[in-house]
Amino acid sequence: MTNIATAPTEGSAAQDYEARVAIGAAPEAVFAALTAPNGLAGWWTTVIGDGAAGGELRFTFGDDVPLVLRVDIAQPGSLVQWTCVEYSRLPDWNGTTIMFELTPRPGGGCDLLFRHRGLTPQLECFQDCKNGWDHFIPSLRDFVETGEGRPRGSDADVDRRETRNRQRRETTSSR
Repeated sequence: MTNIATAPTEGSAAQDYEARVAIGAAPEAVFAALTAPNGLAGWWTTVIGDGAAGGELRFTFGDDVPLVLRVDIAQPGSLVQWTCVEYSRLPDWNGTTIMFELTPRPGGGCDLLFRHRGLTPQLECFQDCKNGWDHFIPSLRDFVETGEGRPRGSDADVDRRETRNRQRRETTSSR
């Protein structure tokens, strides 16, 4: 299993969240998982909408508050970019962009550069969002490599959330 590497974007004063991961699947398979509602639901969460350029995707996370993303770019096999146009649950996301850049690897598979522009350590939601992306980007990889992701509500996702909540309680009680 390939590990995910996360780091602030070099040269970015804002330190956008960035992750790189090697994927053992063709860029076209990853592109499909980023643009088709059933693909997105297989590694992230429930969604309705159109993943083509100019389309809109409405994601839900177990409540009635949708995350609305405009699809700015959907270049088959190479680049997908979304802009957050509405998310009242996490207003810090409004106006941020989420980019998936795919580069084919010699011998098969591809490298994914993921960047969430505007998601920086200065935001209150950064740690929770980083924790989420650190889970869901490998879920994308697993989904395209094996057909089984770890989307919202999966056992792995529930375990991750329970661990995060337990750590919060422990931190709060030790103060």
